[in-house]
Amino acid sequence: MAEKKYDAIIIGAGIIGAAIAFELAKKGYKTLNIDKLPAAGYGSTSNSCAIVRAHYSTYEGVAFAYEGFFYWQNWAKYLEVEDEAGLAEYRNTGSILIKSKGHDWRKVKKHYDAVGVEYEEWTAKEMLEHIPIFSDDSFWPVTRPEEDEHFNEPKGKLEGAIYTPGSGYVNDPQLSVHNLQRATEAKGGEFLFNTEVTGIRSRDGKVLGITVKGGEEIDAPVVINAAGPHSFLINAMADGVLDGMNIKTRPLRHEVHHVPSPEGFDFYNNGYHTSDGDNAIYFRPEVGNMILVGSEDPKCDPMHWIDDPDNFNRNITDAQYKAQVYRLARRIPSLGIPNKQLGIADLYDCSTDWIPIYDKSDLKGYYMAIGTSGNQYKTAPVVGILMAELIDYCEKGNDHDKKPLQLFLKNTGITINVGFFSRRREINKDSSFSVNG
Repeated sequence: MAEKKYDAIIIGAGIIGAAIAFELAKKGYKTLNIDKLPAAGYGSTSNSCAIVRAHYSTYEGVAFAYEGFFYWQNWAKYLEVEDEAGLAEYRNTGSILIKSKGHDWRKVKKHYDAVGVEYEEWTAKEMLEHIPIFSDDSFWPVTRPEEDEHFNEPKGKLEGAIYTPGSGYVNDPQLSVHNLQRATEAKGGEFLFNTEVTGIRSRDGKVLGITVKGGEEIDAPVVINAAGPHSFLINAMADGVLDGMNIKTRPLRHEVHHVPSPEGFDFYNNGYHTSDGDNAIYFRPEVGNMILVGSEDPKCDPMHWIDDPDNFNRNITDAQYKAQVYRLARRIPSLGIPNKQLGIADLYDCSTDWIPIYDKSDLKGYYMAIGTSGNQYKTAPVVGILMAELIDYCEKGNDHDKKPLQLFLKNTGITINVGFFSRRREINKDSSFSVNG
């Protein structure tokens, strides 16, 4: 290993790191993904809800997400290889964005029109015709069941919804990363697991490579931080990187819960991914005719920021289970609440404004694709393309800070100013400051 030469080392082998490696390998870079875990997609990606939806708070976010649709819808063609483990499946359920005070849906609709996102507007009556187990009651503002004695009392009626037929989710996020690993290896890339990065080496303002636990040094002129919830720790290893960032990242603990579909209703085949801002939840079908439900981070819910991403409570909590599942039961009144609580707890990698950082750094040759966990799984193929283009652009001597890369999105025909994702940007006040991005 010590004598091998690499053009780029990617720290992290989750969905973002693997996508970057694939796109760099297609450009002829000799890549190495390195991860402290035993397999690709084994970290936070493995617990991703893997939802593919278009609604974001910014034009750039919508354009980026919608571009991603075309890769997931044509996954096998994109990969160009077979995988002995099989291919992840894109389940095209469509997505319902409920019109509520919990979302600035009018702004989302404006972005849809500007980007060209295919959508339908539904009245509340039309929504119930499509999904009859829903209630059209409104419960805004969002509260917690243990704090609100009127929690189950409706406050009004919903106006309707916006439906995007191209949305859905990926059935096995970890398998999708394995698919990218095989696609990258077919282009000459390598993956190294069970190996912890302990240092970023540099000299005279230029990255030289990494040091791993045990002292071994691996050299490359390009190092990319795609370490998910560990990204802030990796940045702290690189000289001067944190000092040059106005936007930073830190991990946030989140819970997702699983409950059975109402008896007699096939939610797995007839349900939709739904973003319910009125209840500050999102939910989608899950295997076994279950419903997966997560939080959209309402102000009444506590935020659990984590200092050590290797040491946090991985068990779901009774209070948060009840908050999310009871909110779901207001939207689906026939939902049964099981005695046995099921779910997972894992980490997001959140930036200061919940918009990711895709950028170079003040250390030459050191790049970042961070602040992604929680709402960027769907964009991973596009992130891979962006980062490969950005690295190529900067390594050829261009100054991305002064003249940001302009990225053409071939499926939508839109050109994005990549400076939007800069580490030096001001906090974006258009952000939802939640998992919605």
